[in-house]
Amino acid sequence: MPAATPPVADAVSAKLAAIGRRIRAHRKRLGVSGTTAAEAAGMSRVTLYRIERGEPSVTMGAYIGALGALGLELEVVDPHAKAVPPMKAALPATIRLAEYPQLKRLAWQLHGVDELTPEQALGLYERNWRHVDAGALEPHERALVAALTSQLGEGRLLV
Repeated sequence: MPAATPPVADAVSAKLAAIGRRIRAHRKRLGVSGTTAAEAAGMSRVTLYRIERGEPSVTMGAYIGALGALGLELEVVDPHAKAVPPMKAALPATIRLAEYPQLKRLAWQLHGVDELTPEQALGLYERNWRHVDAGALEPHERALVAALTSQLGEGRLLV
C-alpha cells in the first residue's frame, strides 16, 4: 500500500508534477512502455505511474531510478548562482580512444582501432550509453560528449 501523502506546499506539488510530466513525455518520446521503463528502473509499474503523476509520497530514490532508466539525470541548481554559458568546444578531427576511458570501453570490439571520427564516437556513445558509468566520466570526456551532442546530435544524445 502506498504511503500517505505528506503535506506539501503548492510550489513543491507543482514542481513534482512538472518533473513527472517531463519523465512521462521523455518516456513516450523514446517509445518505451511504462512496464518496460518500470522494470529497467527496478520498480513496479504503479510506482512509475505515481512518479509520472508527481506524487510526493514516492521516494527521491525512486524518482532518480526512473530518471536513470530513461537516460535522464537530476541536477541540483542554485538559482542565485550566475549562469555560465556553455563553451562550444571544437571537435577534433579524430578522437583518440586512449584519451577517453569510457569510450575505449565501448570500443572493445574494434580491434586495431586507436582513433575514431567524431561521428563514429557519437554513434558508439548513443548505441552503448547503458554501459557508460556517467558518474565516472572524467571532465574532458564529459565535455567531449557534450560537444558531440551539441554539434552532431542536434543537442540530444539519443539513448
